[in-house]
Amino acid sequence: MVFDYYKRLSASRQSIYRQSDAIIAVTLPDAGILRPPAQALVAALKSEDRTTVQRLSQQVTDGIIGQMQVPLLRIQVLAVRPSDDWGELHGLYLPEEDGKTAKIQLWMRTAKHKRVVAFKSYLRTLLHEICHHLDYEFYKFPETFHTEGFYNRESSLFHQLVPDGQAGLSRSDD
Repeated sequence: MVFDYYKRLSASRQSIYRQSDAIIAVTLPDAGILRPPAQALVAALKSEDRTTVQRLSQQVTDGIIGQMQVPLLRIQVLAVRPSDDWGELHGLYLPEEDGKTAKIQLWMRTAKHKRVVAFKSYLRTLLHEICHHLDYEFYKFPETFHTEGFYNRESSLFHQLVPDGQAGLSRSDD
């Protein structure tokens, strides 16, 4: 499936888009070892402990990128989501530049009500930003697009970390 903006892309960018769209899953060799830190995010978010949320997010990230054998990625968890008339920013991927390690910024609280983000939303945002990193570093795409394949890769990671029926991690946490 192609999204509307596809038609506005150059031929070379359309080619990258189609390549991205064709990859529908990221298979981790050992997703099981990442389930405990992912599950621990539930309690850390509920306790509103930003330091622990950041540490656990880094653990999950390190596990994924280690298994995929891609360069390091630093996680920074911040307080309230930035917002404007365009909406709220949930996460931001900043690729490696000038020798600096790539970084993901995530926000723990919603902009409007300053409530802690629900587990499912938080983890999906983290995995979404990790998928941008994988696009550049694992798949070697010169650009990363929000394709249907991209969203399927994000979902494939989520379902490996949060299998159906796992205690404390139901998908209805949102």
